[in-house]
Amino acid sequence: ERLAATGLARVNVTLAATEEFNRRNGNRSLAEAVAGAEEILRASALPVTVTLSVCFGCPFEGRVDPGHVAELAGRLVGAGAGELVLADTIGVATPRQVARLVERVSIHGVPVGGHFHDTRSSGVANAWAAVEAGAMLLDASVGGIGGCPFAPRATGNVATEDVVYLLHGEGGETGIDLEALIDVAEWLGGLLGRELPGRVYRAGPFNPA
Repeated sequence: ERLAATGLARVNVTLAATEEFNRRNGNRSLAEAVAGAEEILRASALPVTVTLSVCFGCPFEGRVDPGHVAELAGRLVGAGAGELVLADTIGVATPRQVARLVERVSIHGVPVGGHFHDTRSSGVANAWAAVEAGAMLLDASVGGIGGCPFAPRATGNVATEDVVYLLHGEGGETGIDLEALIDVAEWLGGLLGRELPGRVYRAGPFNPA
């Protein structure tokens, strides 16, 4: 009832794919986090997106088994998840790893997305690999701001304008005005008083004569 009263059109539930990250980020075990997500999924009358953090690597447990992620994804879809987003929370994934996991999780029959951090300058490449593998959703942040206090050395999410530039250059339709988005990134950088990590807002769009 409280959820319905918010007027939201969709719910996003986030949990981590590893035991220790769940404990550090949410003060719950993996089993408790999954059970909590399943409870929300079964109770919600609204569509629910589930984001799985640290799908490719965990700062506390190292590499994450893709089979483990796929099993978690299947369980959550079975409980009612309408969308699945695979998150590279600490920015360690590479394009081939992303493509393989997106393809593997897509067998569960719901839209799959990607959430990438640009910690090691692979965020845009990973976003494109996800799209080529069938991903329908991409998380990003204007200017590349963000981060995670529970992920040592993690930087912000991949910049929205960088991803949009890529998608438009490859013939994709996003419904986003890239120049207006760049203006927002410039404004945000001024508001924060620093240069943001995003590249396209600094270089500008490419408008050949």
